[in-house]
Amino acid sequence: MLVFRLIGESFRFAWDALRQNKLRTSLSLLGITIGIFIIIAVFTGVDTMRNKIQASVDKLGSNTLFVQKWPWIFGDNYPWWKYVNRPQPSYRDYLSLKERMESAQGVCFEISASSRTIKYRSNSVEGATLNAATQEYDRTWNLEFQAGRYFTENEGRSGSPVCIMGAEIAEGLFGSDDPIGKQIKLMGRRVTVVGVFKKEGEDMMGMSQDKNVLIPMNFAKGIFDINNERYNPQITVRGKESISLEEVESELKGQMRAVRRISPGQEDDFSLNKTTMLSNQLDLMFSAINIGGWVIGGFSILVGGFGIANIMFVSVKERTNIIGIQKSLGAKNYFILLQFIFESVVLCLMGGLCGLALVYILTVVVTNLADLEVILYMSNVMLGIGVSVIIGIISGFWPAYSASRLDPVEAIRS
Repeated sequence: MLVFRLIGESFRFAWDALRQNKLRTSLSLLGITIGIFIIIAVFTGVDTMRNKIQASVDKLGSNTLFVQKWPWIFGDNYPWWKYVNRPQPSYRDYLSLKERMESAQGVCFEISASSRTIKYRSNSVEGATLNAATQEYDRTWNLEFQAGRYFTENEGRSGSPVCIMGAEIAEGLFGSDDPIGKQIKLMGRRVTVVGVFKKEGEDMMGMSQDKNVLIPMNFAKGIFDINNERYNPQITVRGKESISLEEVESELKGQMRAVRRISPGQEDDFSLNKTTMLSNQLDLMFSAINIGGWVIGGFSILVGGFGIANIMFVSVKERTNIIGIQKSLGAKNYFILLQFIFESVVLCLMGGLCGLALVYILTVVVTNLADLEVILYMSNVMLGIGVSVIIGIISGFWPAYSASRLDPVEAIRS
């Protein structure tokens, strides 16, 4: 009961300080408000961007490896001359890996041709991406359909002129009509639509099936050179769920070296890329942004903390006689100490809550005006409240300590 009474009195004194000295108190709280606003706004933006980008990265699969010519991540001293002469992953490499890999759930060879025009009667869609893949594409990627199906084994083996298209392509060509079974024209060939991918929407990394058209690799062989570097050939390997990524990577590296006949001690002439490489780079980038937010917001909080300490020293001075009366009636030193510390914490919480309110308003405005959902996570709310409480304790401790050490007789005389 004593603690609750202390807190209640602290709220009352803090409110009286704000009500009686509006300008002085408001200006002192402004530093806390700005500091909390900057820190939590940066953290909210970073968390939103991180989650959006991570969702895009997760589409690649946490247990998936990509055999490619170029590495995804490179440092300042990037030896491009070393990679430029590397051979591209070939269809022959894929066939060899498919036979050798024991830890793989699926091994798939893929190529991609961008900026293609897809036609259906008088309708056409430009800027589509034409992907070709071997039959294991559904084992290396998570595919969802809003209509139709995946290629059958016979269609993939025989290279039937069939395709699966993204939702935006289907809407542009067919509108509300059912596209399944209809024939479209791509690269001068008539192709039957057998499936439509589920609409995903654009993500932060532009990874979406909405504007893609997928055809069997054996059908693509009759349209263009599947080993040509301009089509970005790659081999995608997804490991079995029961096997760790490290084991799959180790086997894949050994098998690729054997396929390419690379001697022991000789450098690899291929790159094994994985999602953890992107995730680690994202963590480094966002950590640097978070540090920047702490530094900028920290200066504002520091100024606000001095302002709160100044208010508390003035409050102690104005209530010296009241402190003397309280002590003469038997109030302990800790009671006086806690009373002023709680008052300082309450003032900081007022500033912190104002900062959090501004962040929330900003998230609502950005969400409504921009095509980006920004969320103020509860963890950031608790962080803002926690920082406010800590600053309140630090700022109010010395004024509260000096108040608790006052001599009751001298305090009453003042």
